[in-house]
Amino acid sequence: MAASMAAAAILFSFVQPASAGEFVNTGYFGDVAIKGYDPVAYFTQNQAVQGSDRYSHRWLGATWHFSSAENRDLFMKDPAKYAPQYGGYCADGVSLGTVTTNVDPKAWRIIEGKLYISYDPGAADGFEKTPTKLTDSRKHWSKVEDTLVAEKLQTDWQKTPPN
Repeated sequence: MAASMAAAAILFSFVQPASAGEFVNTGYFGDVAIKGYDPVAYFTQNQAVQGSDRYSHRWLGATWHFSSAENRDLFMKDPAKYAPQYGGYCADGVSLGTVTTNVDPKAWRIIEGKLYISYDPGAADGFEKTPTKLTDSRKHWSKVEDTLVAEKLQTDWQKTPPN
């Protein structure tokens, strides 16, 4: 029992992300971040704009789509400035300490210069209008990250062929 716990701790230390931004929500299928929406457009056009695989960039293990080469290049220069907080997982869910993978890229807010995406417009509105939601999401993010790491470990373990 102690040996298996030690092995799990060693394995966990190798797969743990280096920073909070390393988890990117790509939904249940594929590897495209925020369902293909252009993260830069939220800031430059103040709206959710569908991106194109014609203007794409790989970052943190996910493919990001953009509506123009200019937006792609802006993202490449400073991805943390434009990428959604919490890897694009539902900000309202994170404020409750839960993982909500299914998000609506049209349910978004920019608060204090950061992009937050939620699962529906009501959740985005509540996240913006309830000051404690932002504080709670920051407080709970490490717990949510732990859940994401555990889920990744479980998935990777299930995919590993037996010796």
